[in-house]
This record gives sequence, C-alpha cells and structure tokens, in this order.
Amino acid sequence: MATTKIKKVETPIDERETFVSLQKSFAEDSAAVQEKLKTLYELQEADNAIEKIVQLRGELPEEVAGLEAEIAAMTAKVAQLNALIEEYAKSIESNNETIVELDEQIARYQSQIENIANSREYDSINKELENQGLLRQIAEKHIGETRVAIAERKDAIEDIERRIEIRNIDLEAKKEELANIIESTSVEEDKLKGKRDALASKIDARTMSAYDRIRASVRNHLAVVPVYNGDSCGGCFNTITPQRLIDVASGKKLIICEHCGRIIVNPEAEE
Repeated sequence: MATTKIKKVETPIDERETFVSLQKSFAEDSAAVQEKLKTLYELQEADNAIEKIVQLRGELPEEVAGLEAEIAAMTAKVAQLNALIEEYAKSIESNNETIVELDEQIARYQSQIENIANSREYDSINKELENQGLLRQIAEKHIGETRVAIAERKDAIEDIERRIEIRNIDLEAKKEELANIIESTSVEEDKLKGKRDALASKIDARTMSAYDRIRASVRNHLAVVPVYNGDSCGGCFNTITPQRLIDVASGKKLIICEHCGRIIVNPEAEE
C-alpha cells in the first residue's frame, strides 16, 4: 500500500511579527540559539556599517531628487505655456480670417448702398454696415488682447527657462558630488551588502520579518543590541534585571528587552 507524503504547512509571515512572538519557535538547543544570536548581531553590525556609508551622502539624494522634480515641473509648465501660445496663435489667425470676411461683406454693402433708391433699404444696409464694422472692431480687439497675452506668456517662459538653467547647474553639481561619494564608498558598500545578504540567508523568514519591522519602527534602527553601561538595554537604555543580565551573558538564551522588544545579546559570549 502506497504511503501518502504529508506536506508540511508553513506558518504564514505576520507583518506585525515581533521577537516576543517568536520566542516559542526559537531553537531550544542552546548551541543553535547561540549561533542564531551571533548571526543576528553580525547582521545588525553589517546594517549599521551600511547605514554609516549612506549617511555620508547626507541629504544629497533628497536634494538631487528635489531638483529633478522641480526641473520637471518647470519644464512641464513651459510646455503648457507653449501649448497656450499655439492656441492664441490659432485665435489670431481665426480673427484675421473673420476680418477678411467682414471686409468683403462691408465692400459689398458699400457698393449696394450707392444704388439704393428708397430710404428704408438705405437704412437697412447702413445698419448692416454698422454691425459689420462693430464685429470688425471686436475681432481687432481680440487680436490685440491675444498678442498681449502671448507676449506675457513668452516673458514667463523666458523667466522659467532662466530658472531651469540655474537649477540644472545646481543639479549637475549635486549629482557630481553624490557620484564622487558613492564611487569612493562603492567597494566597501558592495562588500558589506554581500556580507549582509549572506547573513540574512542564514535566518528564517519569520525572524527576518521581525528584525526588519523593528529596525524600521525605531529611530536608531537597532533591533539587536548589546548591554549598555553594564546593566541597560543598548537600544532603549532601560535597566535590565540581574537574572536577565546573567542570561544575556551566557549567550545561550533569547533575551528580549521587556521595554522595547529588542533582542539583547552578548557579542563576546563565545570568548
């Protein structure tokens, strides 16, 4: 009779995972716990070193991104103004065509009025001439106003383009400065990232999820810390009880700060 292989059901990763919720699943074997704690501490050290390199860049990445966004917005504004100028130009062309048509009608009415015999027809044509003249004046007024609007938009474009030119100079300077910093630290950063990836691969997904979540939620980005000043958590600096200090010193138990939820380790446990 064939045996049915039972598939192991893995516990889904909870994005709210903490080290406290992992205590039961942590290895019971003290040697395994010690190795896992050592790996977590080395991972934290690698992340700290990477963060120090990133900090050398200061606010340059944000400044570069800000300048690029500002230049993009100004470039879009120039395109918008140019599109508006094109619409204005079409409006002027349309009004010029209207004026040509009105002039033709005025010429026809003027030729007709010379041959009118009665006053009623004369008054009617004269009224049409007056209306056509008013329409012509309106068209000319629209053309004049539109030309003023075009001139204003062109002035605005020149002003924006000057600002774009200045921002581009600033952007190139910031990019060059950032590139120099990245180039000077790229070898060390790549090495640290490789080390970090290797360490992370040794840690199970649930523990890594808790580690990343805690690092992201605290200002100093520390999820695994040593004892500070002999009796305090190296993350929140609250006092640790004597018994827990003994357990931390052994390096063979998972000790979590009851105040901040960080793992407290003894980096020299093996020694």
